[in-house]
Amino acid sequence: MTATTIATQGQTLTFPDGFIWGAATAAYQVEGAAAEDGRGPSIWDTFTRTPGAVFEGHTGDTACDHYHRYPDDVRMMKDLGLEVYRFSVAWPRVQPGGSGPANAAGLDFYERLVDDLLAADIAPYVTLYHWDLPQALEEAGGWTNRDTAYRFADFTQMVHDRLGDRVGTWMTINEPWVQAFLGYGIGVHAPGRTSSADAFRAAHHLLLAHGLGTQALRGAGAREIALTLNLVPVVTPAQVNDPELALSAEDAEAVDRVDCLINRQFLDPALRGEYPGKVLSIVDRIAGLDHIHDGDLAIINQPIDLLGINYYTPCVVRSGPGEPANPAYPGTEDIEFAGAYAPTTATGWAIVPTGLSQLLVRLARDYPEVGLLVTENGAAFDDVVSGERVHDADRTAFLEGHLRAARAAIEAGADLRGYLVWSLLDNFEWAEGYNKRFGIVHVDFTTQRRLLKDSARWYREVIQRNGLWRERTRRPTLEEVAARAGVSRSTVSRVINGQATVSDEFRETVMHAVNELGYVPNSAARSLVTQRTDTIGLVVLDSPTPTSRAGAVGGFRAGGGSDDPLFSSVVRTAVHSLEEQGKQVTLMLAGSARSRLRVEQYVAAGHVDGVVVVSTRGADPLLGALARTGIPTVSLGRPAVPMALPYIDSDDAGGAVAAVTHLLGTGRRRIAMICGPLDSVAAQSRLEGYRDTLRDGGRRSIVAIGDFTRASGAVAMRQLLQDDPALDAVFAANDLMAIGALSVLHEMGRKVPEDVAIVGFDDIEAASYTIPPLTTVNSLREDQALAAVRLLLRHIDGGPVSATILPTELIIRNST
Repeated sequence: MTATTIATQGQTLTFPDGFIWGAATAAYQVEGAAAEDGRGPSIWDTFTRTPGAVFEGHTGDTACDHYHRYPDDVRMMKDLGLEVYRFSVAWPRVQPGGSGPANAAGLDFYERLVDDLLAADIAPYVTLYHWDLPQALEEAGGWTNRDTAYRFADFTQMVHDRLGDRVGTWMTINEPWVQAFLGYGIGVHAPGRTSSADAFRAAHHLLLAHGLGTQALRGAGAREIALTLNLVPVVTPAQVNDPELALSAEDAEAVDRVDCLINRQFLDPALRGEYPGKVLSIVDRIAGLDHIHDGDLAIINQPIDLLGINYYTPCVVRSGPGEPANPAYPGTEDIEFAGAYAPTTATGWAIVPTGLSQLLVRLARDYPEVGLLVTENGAAFDDVVSGERVHDADRTAFLEGHLRAARAAIEAGADLRGYLVWSLLDNFEWAEGYNKRFGIVHVDFTTQRRLLKDSARWYREVIQRNGLWRERTRRPTLEEVAARAGVSRSTVSRVINGQATVSDEFRETVMHAVNELGYVPNSAARSLVTQRTDTIGLVVLDSPTPTSRAGAVGGFRAGGGSDDPLFSSVVRTAVHSLEEQGKQVTLMLAGSARSRLRVEQYVAAGHVDGVVVVSTRGADPLLGALARTGIPTVSLGRPAVPMALPYIDSDDAGGAVAAVTHLLGTGRRRIAMICGPLDSVAAQSRLEGYRDTLRDGGRRSIVAIGDFTRASGAVAMRQLLQDDPALDAVFAANDLMAIGALSVLHEMGRKVPEDVAIVGFDDIEAASYTIPPLTTVNSLREDQALAAVRLLLRHIDGGPVSATILPTELIIRNST
């Protein structure tokens, strides 16, 4: 892999000459005409008629009616400037029973489509299998039956015989992992089987079909052959934003095992002629190895010209001792599938464009012999038709971010040949039915009317320039809409939120400006278009029981319950402030997986207008789940893992710096710290401030760990004095531990502050009544609660929101 430099022409970040731009669809998702011209039933025709299998019983019987409307769709593709159209051939349209002679009418359709594409100067890229197995073959065992792979080779030959003189690029199998493990393993896709053993057998036979199909294509003189895989970078939560982060041995093993199962189970046989040993061990344990015959890997390992990459989101895992195997990934015992803390699409998939760069560079390094093509990349969002436009700024931003990531990978040496957006049209989205829209073209499924979304118009310009503007596309703001309409920002907000207090005249003026600028309200504003509940959820992560050991964020010790002064202060202040604003408050405790799910479902159902989360230790998945509901959410405390969630926190590190600097200024030289649990964001920040200050002063750190309770402070103080009797100062990460340390010093006859000075953190009420009164850092917890309420209300009104760090204040009393 060699580094490549791409010319930047003026204000454009260009792609290499000859870079391919296109879009993709799949037969069952767009064609319709399910019972016309001799087409036989597929496993998806059967599956969609299984009660509860597909959203609201939707089927692909009509879909986008592309079978009849393809001439207009091709004209639309030409208008968009597409150079490539990737579509799939429906196996049951060509061979209704999966074997036997060709159905001429079915092949006639694809011939007409190819001819129209070529006349429009659009290259047809044909995918031969995109999950629509003829039902007759499924009844004979489907992909668990080895013979199905040979029937696929016959089908491949049949299609090439008719279209091979006009089609240059052929793709054998689309996403075998999805077909095998979602269709045969957990049953959420057709054919709906639930057997891990069947999933592994199906995966091998799909690879065998690829090899046999490739042999048939190569023998018939096909110019370019590809295999299309859904590939993902497998990372830990922390690596989502820092891919180079070193991992523990346990996390590294988890990442490697999942990477073997989702990526290398398919890459290595197809491109290296071997299965990873770790995969074979798992397959042997679950399914045995009898289905892998001698010579299979040589058939599978056929030379191909392109590797098709379908990328949407990373796979995020970490070591999880005791976790059962994820049913979609048999063999993943003791691994936690954590999810990425990032903005999400309407499907709940984390948006991580850098994952595409990471993936492309890795593939170029590990499999340099094959060219790369992004065959699918796109996102579902909750699109709204406004007049004659669909202002899908979220989708445009998604595509732009991933194209920038693709370009970065090219500069790093990846041999990326092109990019195909998923999807050209809103379509039947498998088990989601018509509930999720991925298209850059909106489809009204009642009238079949097509409407270019703003993302399609943007993509057309990208193709024309063969690149992106140097500066990222910026979405219009609420303030710009207000300026264009000549009204106040609050008036625009009321119109966007559907409030009836705005006159028809102003409403029309505002909506005209909205449409003219292409303004898209954020998901929070869209969720308020109907009505508000005037109820705010106050969610406390971890149940408030006095014996619970938990960390702290923003100065709050979860687990202290009603006897924890900080818990009482935060809740009391937030509730009082919200009630003053005319809001009802629902307090929700989330201390178990079940209670977290209840909270998520309650919020997602729209029972509250917004949520304040009092966050605690660790990377709690509820934060990401609440963010995905689209309900405005503010965290009172910085989340442990970076994520797109506004939060309020105190300057914990700065407070620690002030405390230790004060101790040094009073002549103290051996300053220890009683730290909170290291899975607490606050404890980590306070420890960082302590260590940095001592390092700058040329002093050594001395640290003991507590759990934010008075008892743990006492235990830590005894240990510190035992290890270093000459200590002359202690900085405790909260006041309760400082009070515990004071009690031990008194018991041991040490004078405070003469022998040992003590500084706490948080300034709880008891700090001023200790003997002597405790020097401490005021974390302004009431101010944090008030700021979180103000931020949430602004969020609900559609205003700008961002993280806020409040200053801390050193309160000097007699303990120093």
